[in-house]
Amino acid sequence: MEPSNNNHFELVIDEIGKGYLAETAKWAKFLSIMGFMLCGLLLILGLVMGTAMGTMFASSQMGAGKSLIFSVGYILIAALYFLPCLYLYKFSRSMQVALKAGDLVQLDEGLKNLKSCFKFMGVLTIILLSLYGIAFLVGGIAAAFSVN
Repeated sequence: MEPSNNNHFELVIDEIGKGYLAETAKWAKFLSIMGFMLCGLLLILGLVMGTAMGTMFASSQMGAGKSLIFSVGYILIAALYFLPCLYLYKFSRSMQVALKAGDLVQLDEGLKNLKSCFKFMGVLTIILLSLYGIAFLVGGIAAAFSVN
């Protein structure tokens, strides 16, 4: 790979690489569509569970609060899962177009969306691991003080 005059590396993708990218794009499209469906189910479940919990705990003073927590929790999970699914879908669409037309702009766009998907999932993983660590620390401190 020799650098060209405009500081870009010229990259040639052979037929084997194109085959791998095409198969990856197909699986990415499948997983993103399944993810969209799961987001929809989580959204519906959030609304249904919120209503069901509200009815179930209607006699208690905390019934409305519990149902709201359930609804917001499920809707938040659906919203968090929607974004990586969208990035994955955009990757698959751009990659399929790029491979059919030999379009470098679409290839770059697809790879940008794949990077965004992985970046979002990485940041979310760091946040969740941090929250688990804090919960473990608080639980340990609470357990240490409750032993007395």
